[in-house]
Amino acid sequence: MPVLPTLSIPALDLETGCTTRDYIETLTKPSGSLGRLEALAVQLAEITADPFPVVTPPGVLVFAADHGVAVEGVSAFPQEVTAQMVQNFLNGGAAINVFSNRIGARLHIVDIGVASDVDGEGLIRKKIRYGTANFIQEDAMTHHEALQAVETGYKQAEEFIHQGIKTLIPGEMGIGNTTASSAILAAISGKDISTLIGQGSGISREKVLYKRQVIEKALSERNPDRSDPIDVLAKLGGLEIAGMAGAMLAATTNRIPILIDGFICTTAALIAKKISDRATDYMMVGHRSAETGHGTAIQLLEKKPLLDLGLRLGEGSGAAVAFPILESASLMVSEMATFASAGVSNQEKRNEPEG
Repeated sequence: MPVLPTLSIPALDLETGCTTRDYIETLTKPSGSLGRLEALAVQLAEITADPFPVVTPPGVLVFAADHGVAVEGVSAFPQEVTAQMVQNFLNGGAAINVFSNRIGARLHIVDIGVASDVDGEGLIRKKIRYGTANFIQEDAMTHHEALQAVETGYKQAEEFIHQGIKTLIPGEMGIGNTTASSAILAAISGKDISTLIGQGSGISREKVLYKRQVIEKALSERNPDRSDPIDVLAKLGGLEIAGMAGAMLAATTNRIPILIDGFICTTAALIAKKISDRATDYMMVGHRSAETGHGTAIQLLEKKPLLDLGLRLGEGSGAAVAFPILESASLMVSEMATFASAGVSNQEKRNEPEG
């Protein structure tokens, strides 16, 4: 059964958020002294409908897929690196493996559209097609394939959630995906592509100019309907972006917080927002990427990133690094003593005038 026509995202539980906000005022600290952690704890309570929200264990769900536009030379790496990096994930050698281990995350790798066959223990094989088409020459994929990729992401995340994860960290791998993401962002935002593109995986300034020309031609030739997120995905790609968007939607319907990674992941979040505006209620942006267009994407989500470390790797790595901040907000509520339980005088309250 198709997921999207029956999508039902619950509203935030504002009453529970108020309960948590009031409880935070009883903790052994000056009012507001833990800054954004307090606001995060309230947001988590509203998302989960639990005044003492639990965010562990996190689940990192990495979607891998290739992009036909990679043949245009828009990346610093050849297309076969996508499959090689998937193997690296399976072998435990990538950044996301290291950071997932550090935060006690469960890690799933999904082949949703790698251009070659990848084999390895633990790989989830949900290939829609062997990479997208070159979007300069034709649509990246069909409307049906785009919808299928979103729904595949939804189902993979829902299975992960049923296995017990309490926070979703979407990630991706796909050579050429900053090009697809820049094109998607330009289509959605209506902004000039020159203000949105950067060096991606590390291309030269000359290649950045060429990348801009490639995207401009694709936008002109494909003419995506910015009001239709599935049309945007079908015409510009990519399969892993669609998968992440679907995974985010599954998290929202299950009241699971979503910790967004960098540029490509935030672009997927914009697709999810286009499908249902309420989806952003469940999102937190883990970090500000060094990729040029990320600032615009964050603004469109109306979010403030937790970290700014100059990261631009992807894989879900920046969100995994930021996760302990989310965990700290949760533990603040569940483990800190109150003034009453600790026998500590609340000087602020005692000095308030009577009457």
